[in-house]
Order: sequence, then C-alpha cells, then structure tokens
Amino acid sequence: MSPPVLDIADLERRLLAGERAALARAITLVESRRPDHQAAARDLLQRLMPRTGAAQRVGITGVPGAGKSTTIESLGCALTAAGHRVAVLAVDPSSGRHGGSILGDKTRMERLSIDPNAFIRPSPSGGALGGVARKTREAMLLCEAAGFDVVIVETVGVGQSETVVADMVDIFVALLIPGGGDELQGIKKGLIELADLLVINKADADPAKAERSARDYRNALHILTPAHRDWTPPVLTASGLTGAGLDTLWSQIRRHREVMTANGARASRRADQDARWMWAMVNDRLTEAFRAAPAVAALVDETEGAVRAGDLPASAAADRLLKAFGL
Repeated sequence: MSPPVLDIADLERRLLAGERAALARAITLVESRRPDHQAAARDLLQRLMPRTGAAQRVGITGVPGAGKSTTIESLGCALTAAGHRVAVLAVDPSSGRHGGSILGDKTRMERLSIDPNAFIRPSPSGGALGGVARKTREAMLLCEAAGFDVVIVETVGVGQSETVVADMVDIFVALLIPGGGDELQGIKKGLIELADLLVINKADADPAKAERSARDYRNALHILTPAHRDWTPPVLTASGLTGAGLDTLWSQIRRHREVMTANGARASRRADQDARWMWAMVNDRLTEAFRAAPAVAALVDETEGAVRAGDLPASAAADRLLKAFGL
C-alpha cells in the first residue's frame, strides 16, 4: 500500500492557526530523510516564509551541569506568564545505536512542557557538526510561523556546537559555573569570543563566589576586541533554580535587540546567516548525491578500507571516488 499523500495546504492552515500537533508534524516532516518528505517540506517552508522572522532567536549553551535546562524552563515560564509564546528546540546528542534523542529535555522541563503557550522539541543531532540537529533552522522557521515570538535553541555544550548555534540566532548566551577555572578558561575554549552575553549560573549556592567569577570574566573580556563596537558582552549572575537574575537576563536580551536593530547589525547578521545556510544546504545535497551515485557506492567500502589500513593515501582515495563520480 502506498503512503498517504500529504496535504501541505491543510498542514499550513493548521500550523498558522497555532495547532501544536500541526507544528510537531511539520517539524517531523522537515527532519525526515525521505525524498518525498523533503520535497514536501521545501514546499511548506516556501509557503510559510512570509510569516517568519519576527521572533527573538536565542541560543543558549554551557558545559554539562551548567543548568541549561533548568534556566531555560524558569526563563520560559516567566516569559509565557508575561504574554510571550516560547518555543524551545533542545538539541540532544544522538544515540550511537538508534540515532534518537537520549537526554529527554521534555522530561527535564516538566512545567514548561505543559504550558499552553510553550512548545518543546527535543531533536536528535543526527551526527551533524557540533551536535546540532540537521534541520534545526527549518524547525525554527516553523515555530515562528506558528506564532512563537521567542525561540530558544539549547546546544549540547560540547564540541563545535557553540559555533553552529551562534550562526543561527540573534543573541548567543553562555552559561558558566562559579569558580569553573581561571578567567582565561573560557577564552581558551573560544566560548567568550562567541558569546553576546555571559551568565554565571547557580549563583544561589554561593553568591560571593559567583560574583568573583563574574568579575574575573569581565576582566578577561578587556583583552578581547568586541565582535561589534556597539556591544560589549555583559556578565551577569543568576540562578535558574530560583529564578533570581533572570529578569535582568531578559532585559539584556531585549537591549541587545534594540541596539543591534538600530545600527543595522541584526538584519546584517541574519542575512549573512541565511547565505551561509544556503551554501551549507548545497553542500549537504551534493554530498548526498555523491554518496548515492552507483559508481561511487560500488567503490566506497573498498576505498575506505584501503585508507583505514594505510594502503592508500586519503588524497588518492578522494581522487578515485571523485573520478568515479565524473569529476
């Protein structure tokens, strides 16, 4: 029996009406690797593009244990109480066995997950660079079209996920732990250079220690050239557990939007992100076509095995596969 034909017009109508089930189904559609689903997803996104772009896009990262989910839940609940609609795209590492989400952010944000003005989507990274879901950008657009005015993307906080998420949001927030090392620790990791705002979380446990850490990071920022002349990343202290300091965090996010909108940097940042996204999608599609080519597929196992065994240089192996593809 052939699969049922997708009614994209109906899905669009329901999603624009704010139906959470329709949003969930649309995200599943863009995450699918089936060619017919991918074509349908492109059609849906094209229809919805005029209804996207109005949301505040916030990236939040931090090492495991920094309290990302707790902070996001507390911030999200405060925002929905203030009249906002909040979507959280919580990108989990993929299970090595089945490729699914293994952290289960929905179970870690119980209050927010039942809030009628919130939507949480844990997504497997699918092996994409930095643990970021391959279709997170499309999911973000779908959430905006469904009427969510704040979209938060939570990273796994490992590898290069910070770089990838910073390149899809308006503001990138780094959660740090009090006393987590000397003031240059973040710079060595490149995190401070990416962050638009730094938060020393879990300040309720030891406020004095948290403030000392904040002071250390402020001092560290002095040796860096700001990414933009109109914005020096603030360093705040907060507690995702008690909610203390989260009002200041949100006011700084709003101030960043006002400053960057006024000087044109926000629009420029989004335009640059969209252009890089386009080329990333081109690279993805070319890689898929390359691997699917019968002449290439017939050589992959043998060629990769020779490289792994040290019998064939990687450059020569690449030449062999590209030649089989016709290049």
